[in-house]
Amino acid sequence: MNKTIKLVLMVAGIALLIYGIYTMIAPEAAISVGPLNMEAQDNTNSYITIGLGVVALIVAFLGGKKD
Repeated sequence: MNKTIKLVLMVAGIALLIYGIYTMIAPEAAISVGPLNMEAQDNTNSYITIGLGVVALIVAFLGGKKD
């Protein structure tokens, strides 16, 4: 596998992991009424993003070498 492709896959994988973790931690919607606080969060897209990042990193590290 070309070094440029490996580098692009590694950078994309790391970026997807960071974005996925950020979207998992940051709440999507929050409401505060007096002493009552509520947060709503849907992590489905976060798991998909993290999975894609892991797959990209695995492909970058285990990509076949052509000599």
